[in-house]
Amino acid sequence: MAEQPRNGKVTVVGAGFYGSTTALRLAEYDVFETVVLTDIVEGKPEGLALDMNQSRPIEGFETRVVGVGGGSYEGTEGSDVVVITAGLPRKPGMSRMDLIETNAKIVRQVAENIAQTSPDAVVIVVSNPLDEMTALAQLATGFPKNRVMGQAGMLDTARFTNNVAEELGVPVGSVRTLTLGSHGDTMVPVPSRCTVDGKPLADVLPADRIEHLVDRTRNGGAEVVALLKTGSAYYAPSAAAARMARAVMQDSGAVMPVCAWVDGEYGINGVYLGVEAEIGRDGVRRVVEGDLTESELAGLREAAEAVRAKQSDVADL
Repeated sequence: MAEQPRNGKVTVVGAGFYGSTTALRLAEYDVFETVVLTDIVEGKPEGLALDMNQSRPIEGFETRVVGVGGGSYEGTEGSDVVVITAGLPRKPGMSRMDLIETNAKIVRQVAENIAQTSPDAVVIVVSNPLDEMTALAQLATGFPKNRVMGQAGMLDTARFTNNVAEELGVPVGSVRTLTLGSHGDTMVPVPSRCTVDGKPLADVLPADRIEHLVDRTRNGGAEVVALLKTGSAYYAPSAAAARMARAVMQDSGAVMPVCAWVDGEYGINGVYLGVEAEIGRDGVRRVVEGDLTESELAGLREAAEAVRAKQSDVADL
């Protein structure tokens, strides 16, 4: 059997649980030439990379993982995709917005370094508060808006799907859900686009249970944070970020819910927002407008205004 070609370099900035798990997932796909893991801590990414590389004979992948500590970007040059996970995670009782000032400084610095070392990269932001940090990363890199996107909708949709599957006791593969809007209080789950074995969600669950699952999805991150007490979710979020990076590198054209620049779609202009988008080698090829009910569309427009208000402030941070 011919060995599959590997190509491209993906850099993951931040070697915490989220970043290191993302790097390992990307390496285990075995489609990239190199995965680079960077962090301000000296030795941590190098140690993690060594550990991951030693798993290659067991798991059977050849992608090489490189660790770069001390805040250096040496070795990241010319990355095709950069995933920004740097920043503080939430503590119990904190909202994502509580992180805005601290994480804005970190994300701005990271973005400026990326612009210098990987000027043609597609950037995937996962630092919180997500919608605002995505807007800031685009401003700080100066990259075209299609080449900067955020990971949120993939994660929120996965949480919604899992919640529905658990409620009904059915396989997750039989459930289709969708969430749009912001990664936070103005998240817009889209029940009209949700199905179980092809049947509309409203046909298999009463309205009050759907509302309960929507609410649980909206608070999904806080639920994990409250249980962990010392950090935030990283297994599901890293899976989402890694899938997005793979879609970019493989120019797949996959349609995914992501935080993308919206300019006219759904009657919304000039804001980064959670929407479905077609993902390819240049990042977001196009925003995909799906059918929404009047209340879902109203929720999306409300989310856009809430996010716009904060994104306009982010440039000053």
